[in-house]
Amino acid sequence: MDIAIVGGGSAAVGLLDALAATEGDTGTITVFEPSSRLWRGRPYGPDLDSVLVNSPPAIMSIRHGDFGHYAAWLGERAADHMDELLGRPLIPRALYGDYLAHTAEKAIAALGEQGWRVRTVAARVTEVVRSGERLGLRAHDASEHEATHVALCVGGGTPPDLYGLAGKPGFTADPYPLADTLEHVPAGADVAIIGSGLTAVDVVVSLAARGHQGRITLLSRSGVLPHVWQRPDDRRPRHLNAERVAELHRARGTVTLDDLMALLREELAEAGEDFEELAVELLSTEAEDPVQRLGRQIAAIDDPRIGRRVVQQAAHTVGPFAWRLLPEADRARLRRHLRTAVSVASPMVPVNASALMRLLESGQLAVAAGIHAIEPESGRFRVRDHDGERTAKIVINAVNPSPQATPRTARHLVRSLVTEGLATPHPAGGLLPAHPRVHVIGDLTGGGSFITPSIPGIAAQAARTARALRTA
Repeated sequence: MDIAIVGGGSAAVGLLDALAATEGDTGTITVFEPSSRLWRGRPYGPDLDSVLVNSPPAIMSIRHGDFGHYAAWLGERAADHMDELLGRPLIPRALYGDYLAHTAEKAIAALGEQGWRVRTVAARVTEVVRSGERLGLRAHDASEHEATHVALCVGGGTPPDLYGLAGKPGFTADPYPLADTLEHVPAGADVAIIGSGLTAVDVVVSLAARGHQGRITLLSRSGVLPHVWQRPDDRRPRHLNAERVAELHRARGTVTLDDLMALLREELAEAGEDFEELAVELLSTEAEDPVQRLGRQIAAIDDPRIGRRVVQQAAHTVGPFAWRLLPEADRARLRRHLRTAVSVASPMVPVNASALMRLLESGQLAVAAGIHAIEPESGRFRVRDHDGERTAKIVINAVNPSPQATPRTARHLVRSLVTEGLATPHPAGGLLPAHPRVHVIGDLTGGGSFITPSIPGIAAQAARTARALRTA
């Protein structure tokens, strides 16, 4: 067996770790990763300490089913990175990258002891073609390779340039690493950040950490900020979980959004909470003033009510499974609440929420909604929104790629897979394997929801792929 892993980020680490824990045939494993960020991918490379992992350790383990794996690696270092409001450690992303690299190295050593030959190749794969009974891989450096199985672990898409500003002086198309981006931002410059999600929060907090004195404005069509993490309570849903959804599907042959809401009602009723109250709170997300909502949610970090916690957890645990079972009409209903759903499913950590609130209260930070246009003009940028016009010296793009979007560097690769009949594009985005020896792990997996896969989701995909490879 000769396995080619295309991409060397967190999905590849999860696959290597899962392969090391799964019995079966051995052979060769070749990991293709052209960048210098081997095992870390785009999110977890070297960067400022203010760029934090946005989740507590229990849900950041790259080893499927072992919630303590990451926390055990972190060990005593956790005390140095405690978010006092959350009651959990939140470490810099670069340090999490060290965890991924350590896990990959341990897995490679374990695989070697089992008889596998593992190597990394610093090349970008541009094509996968049929080669008799095998699969041929061609790289950008003109080298050619062969494998019996190919696993695509190419990561997420490229941030979109919504206003056509690429190449304009003062515009940054991709903010990461922020250490490089913010190095070129004058301390007194007015900065406009396109977007109001977690990436935008990273930019704001990192500007503040560097002592930025100029005005900062979040430019957003919706003006919705991420919700704020509440203290984890380690509760596991008894009703809104994958097992109950699977039971419904077996019994009825279908699962609807009303079914999922009924399970949520059961969950809340058992805890003595009101479903309607939670629904009103969530549905007001896009209408409520974002600053007022941020203040309320900071005050509710210790709120014992489970509603938002259950919805957030279900988005990542039940959501990927249930999404594929829902009728298209129900998926469309959920898409209409995309900004609210993403805000709830991917909240910001309390330490960042508090930093934003301080900047908002001081007047240095503002949130502008209803953006119509951003245009370069006389060395600055003119921004038009529903309140009028404003200008900025620096514009930083913090718009996240759409889920299931193909990274720019993988477009030729994906095209070759489709042309060869090895994979098919999903109508809603992403890629579906069309050959038993081709596998897709991570955000490129077709048929997923509009919630970007979390580390536990990637780890689960990696574990399933490892089992399929070992029994092939």
